[in-house]
Amino acid sequence: MTTDRLDALLPKLQQLRGALAQAVVGQHAVVEQLLIGLLAGGHCLLEGAPGLGKTLLVRSLGQALELQFRRVQFTPDLMPSDILGTELLEEDHGTGHRHFRFQKGPIFTNLLLADELNRTPPKTQAALLEAMQERTVSYAGTTYALPAPFFVLATQNPIEQAGTYPLPEAQLDRFLLHVRVDYPTEQEERDILLQTTGSANGSVPKVMEADEVLALQSAVREVHISDDVLTWITRLVRASRPGSDAPAAVNQWIKWGAGPRAGQSLVLAAKARALLQGRFAATREDVQALAAPVMRHRLLLSFAAEAEQKSADDVVAALLQAVPFPG
Repeated sequence: MTTDRLDALLPKLQQLRGALAQAVVGQHAVVEQLLIGLLAGGHCLLEGAPGLGKTLLVRSLGQALELQFRRVQFTPDLMPSDILGTELLEEDHGTGHRHFRFQKGPIFTNLLLADELNRTPPKTQAALLEAMQERTVSYAGTTYALPAPFFVLATQNPIEQAGTYPLPEAQLDRFLLHVRVDYPTEQEERDILLQTTGSANGSVPKVMEADEVLALQSAVREVHISDDVLTWITRLVRASRPGSDAPAAVNQWIKWGAGPRAGQSLVLAAKARALLQGRFAATREDVQALAAPVMRHRLLLSFAAEAEQKSADDVVAALLQAVPFPG
């Protein structure tokens, strides 16, 4: 990508932030992580209690991007064919011959909102695996390519709530970031009440087109990352696996650690954060800021961690302290 082209695209990222701020009050860290996922070409899982604006945020992002956007409400009776599509038997009125035609499902889009993903059984959740990893859908021996860019934003309610199914580890690993959506501050909640009970329509302007998103995703790959930062990421991921080289806290609190995809995700996310901030080199601070969103859903905690009320974020914090930065 030329320098002039990149200089023209970078201001649009701030315009995109501003467009989302028109519809969503606060949640600045959440917005930043969603944009990082978009730039890195990964998928994001948003988790939070109902009513915190998860669906509104994703829908607003879809409105701000000149991309095809579809929403699927995941329910206990949803079937894989409701997402992927199905074959229909058609008859040629001229010849009388019958043939099957594949009717594409809502997954054939640029931006897919998988709303309340963990309210559907694992069989239907698994329908997304190939699409999220390979960007293709296989049906009846034929492989269909998905549009580019393809971005899944899934929301889930805390698994402690009734009517939820835990996402399988293979499904979780497909998400670049696991984004936590917390309650707003008092001032933000006051602003939400004012904004949502008035006459303003809260429309979101169009900011970016598909080719611009693809160009920025390509630019992320060109962001520099030093050998020291790359080495630190490698050691952080490897230290998350129980074993002789793992920190004591990890051996005690972790049953299964993160795989190589965590390292890939952390590198891309750090590069995307740097580009989002107008920098062309990923730093140690980028890794520290994104270690928890990248790794929290890739760690399986032990009974000892649960007994001590330790979370995956506690483990990531221990890793950041225990694994020294090279040099």
